Amino acid sequence: MRGGFGLVGPRRERHVVPASDLDLLALPVGDDGVVIGVDAEGRSAVLGINRPTPYEVTLIGGLWTAQVLALRTAATGARVAVETGRAQVWSGLAQAAGGGQQCVTLHEVGRIPPQGASAGSPVLVIRDCGMRPPRGRVVAGPWQSVLTLLPYLSPTAPRLLQQASLVGVQRVSPDEAQQIGRLMRLPRQAVDSLPTLGDGVTLWCTPRDRQFVMTQGTDAETGLLGGPRRID
Repeated sequence: MRGGFGLVGPRRERHVVPASDLDLLALPVGDDGVVIGVDAEGRSAVLGINRPTPYEVTLIGGLWTAQVLALRTAATGARVAVETGRAQVWSGLAQAAGGGQQCVTLHEVGRIPPQGASAGSPVLVIRDCGMRPPRGRVVAGPWQSVLTLLPYLSPTAPRLLQQASLVGVQRVSPDEAQQIGRLMRLPRQAVDSLPTLGDGVTLWCTPRDRQFVMTQGTDAETGLLGGPRRID
């Protein structure tokens, strides 16, 4: 016994790595966040939703993808507040998420209260407010990200795309693809692919980076939401 230190542990040889070999060590650890699917190489694609800085996401796509993101974000321990004019399509998800705890709350458009986000209680606000969402009362801030869902390209889309930290685009018409390509400075190959994307496929992009991601539901997600779909 050693006073104040408990029992002496077993004696083993030390594991020593020469300094010249440190660069050879690697750990299979990706970015911290929500797994939103797999990329073209089959690797997990992770979206860092919970951040200490404001983070705005605009998704031009379907309700299914937004709801999968809501479920997976709630599974990380974050709270999800949904501002929507169609509460009936979110009510089943809100009741099922959290295992009885109210981690997903629904609010009428324009009536979402302050969420009190913090490092210990991060928040994702999902704005499902149709083609012309009004300016939100609750905006992105520290530990509070905002995702705005647009079913199609609308007159408000250019403003939302320009102020967004990240933009997701699912299958759109050729005309919409051309407009999005100009706004996001997409290469011709990416623009041409947008009208042909399959259900569950999203092009996530910033002005400098872009990545196609396939989102597939788990058994629990499919049982609750059905299969991937672009049109609601």
